Amino acid sequence: MSTLVAGVVGEPAAFLHRYPDYETTRSLDGLRATEYGYLDELDQVYLDYTGSGLAAASQYQAHHARLATGCFGNPHSVNPSSRASTELVDRARRAILAYFNASPNDYAVIFTANASGACRLVGEAYPFDRRTRFVLTADNHNSVNGIREFARARKATTTYVPSTAPDLRVLDAEVRTALGRRSISARRQGRRGLFAYPAQSNFSGVQHSLDWVELAHRQGYDVLLDAAAYLPTNPLDLSVVTPEFVTVSWYKLFGYPTGVGCLVARREALARLRRPWFSGGTIQTASVLGDWHSVTQDESAFEDGTLNFLAVPDVEFGLSWLTSIGIEVIQRRVRCLTGWLLDRLAGLTHDNGAPMARIYGPRDTMHRGGTVAFNLLDPTRAVIDERLVATESATAGFSLRTGCFCNPGASEAALGITRASLRGAHHKGAGTLEGYLTLLRLPSGGAIRVSFGVASTIDDLQRLLSFVEHTYRNRPTTTCGLLPRTQC
Repeated sequence: MSTLVAGVVGEPAAFLHRYPDYETTRSLDGLRATEYGYLDELDQVYLDYTGSGLAAASQYQAHHARLATGCFGNPHSVNPSSRASTELVDRARRAILAYFNASPNDYAVIFTANASGACRLVGEAYPFDRRTRFVLTADNHNSVNGIREFARARKATTTYVPSTAPDLRVLDAEVRTALGRRSISARRQGRRGLFAYPAQSNFSGVQHSLDWVELAHRQGYDVLLDAAAYLPTNPLDLSVVTPEFVTVSWYKLFGYPTGVGCLVARREALARLRRPWFSGGTIQTASVLGDWHSVTQDESAFEDGTLNFLAVPDVEFGLSWLTSIGIEVIQRRVRCLTGWLLDRLAGLTHDNGAPMARIYGPRDTMHRGGTVAFNLLDPTRAVIDERLVATESATAGFSLRTGCFCNPGASEAALGITRASLRGAHHKGAGTLEGYLTLLRLPSGGAIRVSFGVASTIDDLQRLLSFVEHTYRNRPTTTCGLLPRTQC
């Protein structure tokens, strides 16, 4: 890979002139050299922070030191090893609430495997019925889209709020219209249903308005805010923004631990949920002969079985680590790199003057995060198959993402897919993803996604841009030798 980028040394003056705030983030370069030094040792360029954050060496060291100096057992007991685990888990809960500036009187922390598990927990227990509605933005991760199946099973109405091309934003007026449809019976019943949306799109980086939380409240809705893509580079103050449910995957913020997420939920909203089952750890008592059970009266009623008690304490250290760096510093660096990538992609051309890239989503850094979705184009403006880019970039040592990123709504809006064309494809019986794409006459199965985070540098970005220019300028596209797509 080094031969490809031999001409790229240091930061371009044009970048520093256009984004002078980058100079205020120099502390991150020191962390890159020490805590994230494995990237340069392995000669890898990591550009998939929306997929997962990266762990610092100090995080692994802290985990090892804790396990090497203590004895920790299943929390569901009062023995010494159990009490040690319980105390660390409780400390992690308190640390999470403190990070979100959330009062423990108002909010509870429920540990799950990830944000998807948190979404499922809400979906399966939310009191959907014929009188309630599930309103969500078309720009949503499939973990949120999947809640519609719980709503459908209980005869609730599901309504999507569309995204608008080319910026892929959801208009305030559309949200107001979707939330404002009110029947007389629903008005009399009070709670109208659930409104769900991401604080930041995992597809395009669009940051949706947090003001929608209060708007939905005024219309009688509970709110599920998917914060998984937002939190790695943005603060969230739950004393100011007050959704009923916030879903989080901690590895998105700081890479480690994996397999630990949480649902941060308002206690009054939890009281209205009704779980369709019970399991170990969720009940006070149960009877087989009597065929009854009684759930616990705290957040443990929503935590199935034994928690990952050896990993949950790492969340407290991760939050402390992120706080010590400064989320605002990370945010500034990510904004600078995102802006430069957007500038450069927009200016890339083939020798015949044809553009080399098509960007999906906002073209500037206003109200957007450090996630950029795009396709590369050949000299005839044909889309270069994302599978080819995935293979060739991986071979060159780049970690980036391709596909639809588990967000079909944003992908459909970006690629101009209409409801009518989708209905036609369904009736014609596309049995595979490749068949589906063929029926829709799509030029590609998705996009390329580049995203930045705490250890990103301008050199990473310059290496990517150099690779793109050297590899795809003036090159006709081909699909020869590419394996069929099996899933989005």
